[in-house]
Order: sequence, then structure tokens, then C-alpha cells
Amino acid sequence: MKVVVTFMRMLKAPSGQAPVLPDGWEIVPSVSVSVAEYRRLHHRVGAEYCWWMRQAQPDAALERLLASGNLQIGYLLKNGAVRGFFELDLSNIQFINLNYFGLFPEVIGAGVGRRFLDAVIRLAWSYYPVMLQVNTCSADHPRALPLYRDAGFEVFRELEEVWPVPQRLGLIIPERFRI
Repeated sequence: MKVVVTFMRMLKAPSGQAPVLPDGWEIVPSVSVSVAEYRRLHHRVGAEYCWWMRQAQPDAALERLLASGNLQIGYLLKNGAVRGFFELDLSNIQFINLNYFGLFPEVIGAGVGRRFLDAVIRLAWSYYPVMLQVNTCSADHPRALPLYRDAGFEVFRELEEVWPVPQRLGLIIPERFRI
């Protein structure tokens, strides 16, 4: 699979008031998840966008990652049900990376994505990093890159990558990304 990866960064915290989520929506900023739940989250958000890297890892590797204390995983809930998640890499508190961010397919377009992202960005900046980073790729949702730009991230590098997506994962690779 061939994609263009866009690396983005934010050098200062957002200003002004944080947008409020609509009634019935809330963010749980930190949760502990099992390997099975972690895989389910990645599948629900990323199956359509070929999120494969975490899915390809063995359970033992994911267990170590989740137990490392370097990740902060949080949920977006609607009326108590999970509808999205995020993952912050806090292994280097000066350069925090938003590893994963996404909504379940049934809530895309519900008007909460930008507000959810804003809350996650503000959470990351509460650790006082020098820089907040995120990347997206050409296989992600077409609104991902504009959303990150609108939120204040700036592109600092683009790179074409070839990914050896394991067929055993059963992901459907769109024709335009096949090599």
C-alpha cells in the first residue's frame, strides 16, 4: 500500500474558550483498556482507513504498550456509549504526539469531531509541551487533514511511504493505494 503521510505540528496552545459538546456528549479523558478493547477501538474507527499498524502487533506487544504508562487513551461518549477515542503519546512530555484520533463511522458528520479534537488538543497542552504533533495520511478520512489544519496544526513534512499491510488483517485496501 502506498500513501502520502503528512506530518503536522502545533507550537502553541489554543486560545479562547473551548467549544462545548452538544447535550448527551462527553469526553472521558483517561481510561484503561484491555488489548481486546484496544483492538476493537482501532477497528471501529480505522478499518475503512487501513489502520493496520497496531492491529498487526501481537497481543503481548500491545499489552506491554498499554501497561507502559506512556499512553493516555480517552473516549468520546454519546449518552454513555463510546463513539470515538484518542491516544496521546506522553513518552516525551515536551513533544507530545496525538497517535490516534477518530470517530466511529456512525457519528461522522454529527458535528462533534472538531469539538472533540479541540478538547483533546487542550488536554495535551495541559502538560505544557513545547510542541504537539499529529500525522495523517492519504488513506485517512478526507476531512482529517483539513480538520487538523483548522485546529491549528501546520504541515512540516510530507513523505510517500509504502506499507506492508498484512493480508491476515482482512483490511480492504482501496485500489488507488495498491502497488
